[in-house]
Amino acid sequence: MSGLVTTEVSERPPFGLRITARCAVVVAFGLARLSPGGLRQVLRFISARARPAGHEQALRARKAVVAASVRCAGPWCLPRSIATALLCRVGGTWPDWHTGVCVEPFRAHAWVVADGQPVGESGAASLVSFRSVIVVKAGR
Repeated sequence: MSGLVTTEVSERPPFGLRITARCAVVVAFGLARLSPGGLRQVLRFISARARPAGHEQALRARKAVVAASVRCAGPWCLPRSIATALLCRVGGTWPDWHTGVCVEPFRAHAWVVADGQPVGESGAASLVSFRSVIVVKAGR
């Protein structure tokens, strides 16, 4: 893979949130090893009976995840998005979790959406070219 890879910089969250985010990251890396169908099943189970997450809450969770893991601060979008959703779930909510592809050039990506907007995606406009393949919404 060639290209510029940068890491996100995030403020250090409070101690309790930092510990919870670290736990979410560990679980997320385990879940990221599942097959797509298995991952969708597990995330649907976890998101059941959750309220939709607000954009600010999801952004706070994403920033905590990025601060807790150097990998999640970089190009590891799948565990980052899973950990963000899990951290929101600890608070009783769930953002829309997406994974999708772009054909020209081929790329895959995973992200979360809250209040109809991608959360923390610097190139959010570029997500328009992505077609969602798996979406897990709150309460379903």
